[in-house]
Formats: sequence, C-alpha cells, structure tokens
Amino acid sequence: MQPSYSTYSAIKRIATKETTLFFSSPIAYLFLATFAAITLFAFFWGEAFFARNIADVRPLFEWIPVLLIFLSGTLTMKLWSEERRAGTLEHILTQPAPLWSFVLGKFLGCLLLLGIALLITLPLPVTVSILGDLDWGPVFAGYMATFLLGAAYLSIGLFVSARSENQIVSLISAVTLCGLLYIIGTPSVTTFFGTQMGEWLRLLGTGSRFDAIERGVVDFRDLYYYLSIVAVFLVLNVYVLEKERWANHSSASHHKRWTALTGLLIANALGANLWLGQLTVLRADVTAGNQYSISDATTNYLNQLQEPLLIRGYFSSKTHPLLAPLVPQLRDLIQEYEIAGKGKVRVEIVDPVSDPDVEKEANQKFGIQPVPFQVADRYEASIVSSYFNVVVQYADEHQMLGFRDLIEVKSNTEGDIDVQLRNPEHDMTRAVKKVLNAYQAGGNLFDTVKGDLAFTAYVSDDSKLPEQLTSFKETVNQVLSRFQSDADGRLTVSFIDPDADQTVAQQIATDYGFQPLTTSLFSDQSFYFYLTLAKGEQIVQIPLGDMTQSTFERDLEAGIKRFASGFTKTVALVTPTADYAYGQYGNSSKQFRQLEEFLGAELNVRREDISDGSVSGDADVLVLAAPQGLTETEVFAVDQFLMQGGTIIAATSPFSANLSSSSLSLQPHGSGLEKWLEYHGLTIGEQVVLDKQNAAFPVPVTRNVGGFQLQEMRMLDYPYFVDIRKDGLNQDNVISADLPQLTMAWASPITVDQEAQQGREVIRLAQSSERSWLSESLNVMPSVSNNGVSTFEPDSQQSSHLLGVMTQGRFDSYFAGQSSPLVVSEQDNEASAEEVAGDEQSQRDAVISSVIERSPESARIILFSSNDFLDDQINRMAGAATGSEYLNAVQLIANSLDYAFEDTGLLSIRSRGHFNRTLPSMERDSQLFWEYLNYILAALSIVMVALVQTYKRKRKQRAYFQLLAN
Repeated sequence: MQPSYSTYSAIKRIATKETTLFFSSPIAYLFLATFAAITLFAFFWGEAFFARNIADVRPLFEWIPVLLIFLSGTLTMKLWSEERRAGTLEHILTQPAPLWSFVLGKFLGCLLLLGIALLITLPLPVTVSILGDLDWGPVFAGYMATFLLGAAYLSIGLFVSARSENQIVSLISAVTLCGLLYIIGTPSVTTFFGTQMGEWLRLLGTGSRFDAIERGVVDFRDLYYYLSIVAVFLVLNVYVLEKERWANHSSASHHKRWTALTGLLIANALGANLWLGQLTVLRADVTAGNQYSISDATTNYLNQLQEPLLIRGYFSSKTHPLLAPLVPQLRDLIQEYEIAGKGKVRVEIVDPVSDPDVEKEANQKFGIQPVPFQVADRYEASIVSSYFNVVVQYADEHQMLGFRDLIEVKSNTEGDIDVQLRNPEHDMTRAVKKVLNAYQAGGNLFDTVKGDLAFTAYVSDDSKLPEQLTSFKETVNQVLSRFQSDADGRLTVSFIDPDADQTVAQQIATDYGFQPLTTSLFSDQSFYFYLTLAKGEQIVQIPLGDMTQSTFERDLEAGIKRFASGFTKTVALVTPTADYAYGQYGNSSKQFRQLEEFLGAELNVRREDISDGSVSGDADVLVLAAPQGLTETEVFAVDQFLMQGGTIIAATSPFSANLSSSSLSLQPHGSGLEKWLEYHGLTIGEQVVLDKQNAAFPVPVTRNVGGFQLQEMRMLDYPYFVDIRKDGLNQDNVISADLPQLTMAWASPITVDQEAQQGREVIRLAQSSERSWLSESLNVMPSVSNNGVSTFEPDSQQSSHLLGVMTQGRFDSYFAGQSSPLVVSEQDNEASAEEVAGDEQSQRDAVISSVIERSPESARIILFSSNDFLDDQINRMAGAATGSEYLNAVQLIANSLDYAFEDTGLLSIRSRGHFNRTLPSMERDSQLFWEYLNYILAALSIVMVALVQTYKRKRKQRAYFQLLAN
C-alpha cells in the first residue's frame, strides 16, 4: 500500500533541501556578500549618502531593481538545469507528489535566501534613523517592494532554468527577460512615446512599479502586478515540467486540458491587472503625515464649495524626461480631489498641443504658455515646447500652477539632479482656498460669519467732540445703517457716552485700556471716541484712520472679516528701510523677497510704513523682519496694534551679519524694540548662540586642476548656524510640530521674565541643543583646522537656549500713564501757536490720539531671536548646503500666521516635502565611523548566518550518527 504523502511536508522538505544545498556551497555566501557589498557601495558612494544630506534610504533601493536582475538569475540558473544535467529530473517527474510542490519548494528556498539578504541591510535604515528624522513608512514599503520584485525575478529565473540544460544559457536568458521587463518602463524608453503610451509602458515596467511603492505609496495594483508575474511564471514552470511527463501514447485530450487550464490561469492572472487598473482607491499612503494622500484639511475646503470646482491638468504628450514620471502621480492626486469632492469637483486632463481650441483658451484665458525644454535622444538634441500646468477654477475665479510651483529639485552632484513633486496637495489646496476666498469675498460679507456681531461705539456727546469727529460720527452712522441692512438682523449697533456714566468709563479703562482722547498736551478738551466690534468674548477695535467714509468702510469690513471664514487675510510687513542700508548701524540692507513671495501665495502681504504711529486698519497681523532703528512713534504703532488685540511676529536680535563676496562680519543691530520687549517680559541677550549641532556654511573654494581654475562649494562646520531638530522644536504646538528642521543664523538667547508674564500663556517654540554655548565675540568668520575640523570650541557652560517663544493673553501698554507720542508736543505747539491761532483748518486737522492701556486676551507676541534667518541670502546659503531650495524658515512664519488666524488647514500639510528631512552636520571622522560600522555589521551578519548554518549542519550530523549507533 502506497504511504500517504503530505503536500505541505513535501514543500517544506524541498525548500529545506534547497536552502541546505545553498549554504553547503559558496553560492549562498557569495550571493549575500555580493548583495550587501553592492548595496552598501551604492548607498555610500554611488548615491553619496552624506553629500546628498537627506535622511532617507532611497539610495538603498535606487539600484536594487537592476541588482536583483543579475543576482536572481545567478541564484536560479542551476536549480532546474542542474537537475536536468545530473539526470535527477526524471526521478522528480516520477514522484507521487504534485510537480507544483517541487516548483514551490525551490521557489520558497530562494525567497528565504533573499529575505536573509534584506535582513543584512537593516543596519542602514537604523543608522539613518539615529542620525536624522527617518520616515519609516517608505522604508517598510521599500523592503516589501524589494521582496516582491525579487520574487518576480526568481520566478522568471526558475522558469527559464526549467527550459535549459546549460546554466550559462539559463543565466543569460533570465537576465535578458528580467531586463526587458525592467527597461520597458524607464524614461529611456517612455520618452520615445507620448504621455498616454508612456504611462502604459510604465505600468508594464517592473522598475517603475517599484518606484511607486518605494516612495511610500502602497498600491494594491502594484502589489498584485508582482504577484501576477510570480503566478504566471510558476504556472509556466509547472506546465513545462508536466510536459516532460507526457509520452507519445498519452491522451491528447489530457494535453489539451493541461494547456487550456494553464492558459486560463495565466489569462486570469494577467487580466486581473486590467480590471484592477480601473480602481484608484486600493492604495495606502504609509509616509509620515500621508504625504501623497488627501488630508482632512483639503476635504474641509472642498466641503465649503457651493459651486462646481474645475481642476484641469494641461500636460503635453512630449515633455522633459524628468517631468514625464511626475505626470501620472499628479494626475492620480487630481483624481483624488474629484473623489473627495463628492460630485462638486470636475477633473479634466488635456493635451493642449493636440487641440488648438484648448491651447488657445489656455493661452488667452489662463495665461498659460508652453515652456521650452531641451531633450536629447540617441541621434540628436532638440527643443520641445511642453505644458505642465494645473488650473483650479471656481466660478469666475481661477489660479494657475506651473511646473515651477509644483516641483522640487535637488542637486546631488554636477549634472545629477533629482526632480520630485514638491508638495502637490499643499499647492493645489492653496489654490482651491484662494479661489474659494476670492469668490466668497464677492458675496454678502455676513454670509461667512457664524453668530451675531455687536458694534459698540464709546463716544462722548457732540458738544464735547471736535468738529472733525462730529462729522465723522455722522459718517459712521450712515455706513453702519447700510451694513445693518446687509446683516439682516445679525449686527447690533449701540452708542454709549462714558462721560455720562463713570462706571462705563472705569470699565472700559480696566477692560480695554480706553482713556480719554485729547488733541494736544495742553488742551482742556477731553472726550471719548472708540469704536469696537465684538462677537461673544472676542473683541477688535476699529481704528479711526483718516476719518473718511472709504477708510472707515474698509476698516469695518476688515474687522468683520476677522470673525468670518473664507477670506484672504492681510499681513503688514515691516522691514529695514533703505536709509539704514549703510547707516549708523553699519549693516547692509536685507532682502525678504522669498518670505514675501511665499506668504503672498496664500495671503495679502503689504509693506507697512508705521512712521505715522499707526498700523493700517485692515492688517490682521504685523510682522517685523529685522526691524532697525524704530522711533518712539513707530514703537507706539507696534504697541497699540498689540493693545487692539493684534498679533506681533518679530524676528530681531542685538546683532546682524554683513556678508560680502570677501568678508563676513557681525555688527551691533539696534531695533528700537529692546525696551518694549523687556517691558513685556522678553529679554534678548547681548550674546550669540553657538551650537555643536549646527548646519554647514557653504564656502566657495578655487582649485587648480591641470592648469584650470575650478570653483566648488565646500561645506564647513559652522556653530553659528544653529540646527534645531525635533527635540528643540515644540512638538505640542502646531507652529513648530510639523517642521522637520530649522536653521537659526547668528541667534541670541531669549530670557523670559515669569513675573512679567503672570496671567499670560508662554509657549517655548524653538531652542538650541544641550551642546550650545554663548559668545560675545563678533569674530564669526568660518574657521577650520588643517584637519578640516571647526576651531570653534565651547568657552563657556553648555546648555540649551531659547530662540523662539510665544506669549499670549492680556498685555499692559508700554505707554500706559503717558501721553500719546502722536499728540503734538507742548514745545511744538508753543512754537507754532502764533502761526495757527484762530486758524479753523488747524482745528480740523488736529491730531486725535490716546493710549490704549490694556489689550484683550487675543493679543499675542511671537518672537524669534535672529535678524538673519529669514534673509534671502542666508536661505540661499542654506539651500546651497542641502542642494535644494530651503523653505523651513519661511514655513515657520507661515505656520505662525496660520496660528494667529486660527486657520490651521494648510498648516498640517505645508511642511511636507521630499528633501526637507536633512541630516545634521557631521565631521568627516563621524561619517567614516557610520559608514565603516555598516560594512562591519554586514560582514558580521554573514558570519552569523554561516555559524548558524554550521551549527544546524553539525546538529543534524550528530543526530544521524546517533541514529546509526542505535
């Protein structure tokens, strides 16, 4: 009687046998050593990991699709060929176990070896996670993609081996077939075709599918693609072996059934790819923050749509090879907007070159022009005018995004650049937000306000008011009547005379700091004229401005918009004036164009002149970027803006850098805000912070090579560029939580007076590492020893220092108890008294001002202690060090603005990006340590595998000898 035969046991025994055979010969160790050596060399040398300066492991997977082609062919070339050559194939064909168990057993044995090879590379991502902020999602996805890709190549190699008796022929055939599947989806092939055909080819390529998973998007369609390849070639392997069993006298119908069944299985395996290709929801974004997925913030904006939103992608069939792979990624994201819009979003993907009418509309209506790119093939170079644009249209409003708005470029080495979509969801959602805000701004203002508003005017009787305020009061009433009509009962208006009720006068003085107004220091005439707008406990003051109807309407609308949603906010930006370019402070004029452009993409950014002692009434936030020599009047404008419940964002310190092509110096910088900040409990020290954890300083170095002068950038360790990582960025506050890194240049320490902050909330936003120290020296030139090591060494106690802080709550005015600086001084009045006596015009033009002595709870100061970290020149230097555009500093300010506006929608997705997870600055010795450590760990892992296999073999031998002894 024939004994029962367990298929599972057969598969296990065959897999164990193949594994044992692998490790009993040099093949397995040669495979492991070659795999580890090539991956490590490609990681540290081929892709220049440390020079690349990105905390990811993409270089680990960069060459794996090509490497596996050769290694898989080498591993499988003898599995069936050797059986055929040695004559053992006939023995296998006569076994009672099904042939697929032998095929599967050999396949699993190869997979085990591949899995061990991948485990040997695990120290690499562990090293990167120790050095920087590694996103583990793409790492796990990359290993899964590598395992599946390897499985596909192994199945191909097994099939080819079963068809040949010669191992070399098997190797060449397997490499050729796997290579064709890989190269068919690469840009070297797809660039010969249009966008649609190129996309189909990329779907067929094993390498292009690998790239999709490795970047952190696990699409079930890609996983099934690899599994289908495995299934197809394993089935073909079984079919080929089964044909070996057939004899001439075998039933022809049996052959046909086998052929039909094999064809059916292959057709179903491949056909399922076409069916799954129609499904776009079978994907998982495993990146930190779901970088490639629609966020809740985007969904919230799409839920506000009242009209259909059109998103149209203009993509040419022929474009630059570096842009072509980005088209399907961007198209998939646009289609996700359509899904998230639930019928409110319409998506169109068009090629303007193929349709003259579409191209004409793109040129004339949206201002889209083709961009010329130089492309080259094997025979010639040519210029191709290509479209790579996205238009977001909502009613009559539209926003256009070009390729410069959508892509992110990193220069690795000369002539080697990496191009990726920078942060497409942020860019597109920002466009959606802008068209939505513009559309809502054209409608009824009160439709965007939830709840009722109360306008309260604290105004004295007409008999006490100057003539100009009497007429202005009538203007206020007229404008309010029109606004009440539009509000449909949601705006209440009340006029209160504090002179008639001292309780009210005391209350507004206590709650809001409202004091009686005067027209001059020696005037006996005092009165009240304060205009406020409130919703619940939140209150804003409407400034008097120039007391014209148009200005009051603008300021009132601005006040209402502070309680509304869906309006573009206004930022008042104060920067050093040209008068101080080479003035008494000796500093060169700074430029903040990158800051303006970045903020201007989402907000209304306006350069503000506060020399008149006031901030424009429609300004929602005041940003002071390296303020310089502010007068008392200008400080008063800043102070009163805070007292009105506004937010002040200041970037200032006692020092500022002066850079030129040949020198670098640090000089004293007087902002004029020192005493004002100190009064509010924030003191910036007269020292500069240096940190062992720092960013590199790029220095151009000229070398003589064969008589030619070559200039290259050398990165020097520079402690004045404080590198703040997640441990120094407040992870509990949205301003800094999602920021991967921040470089603070020539920053000074901030000291918070806790007694002065009583009743207010103080939040530490950014601080240096525990290895930082303070210095009073102004000698900041980069300096290194002969060994290339920085000569800056701690000369004082090392500890963490506060470099960014926010305080919010009630503030008392710096000018409390004083007369307003805007009121004409007594001396000036005496000098001009005779000239203006009896002049009615002077009475009408008299300055009306007072000091608001206390702010509401909504007031806020956000302080960063560096004049230079927002400067264009410094950000260009930081970009040169990383090889890409540096945006972290301006993103920090944008996050602060969103926090102030209580609009954190874009904040959660703003800091996404491929190239912003940078490595900390390391000396050459440290880099060599980590590199050699990985080589050593890989070698030890292979030795460990060898020891385990030796132990298992000896244990098996002992068991065998013991069995013989018994």
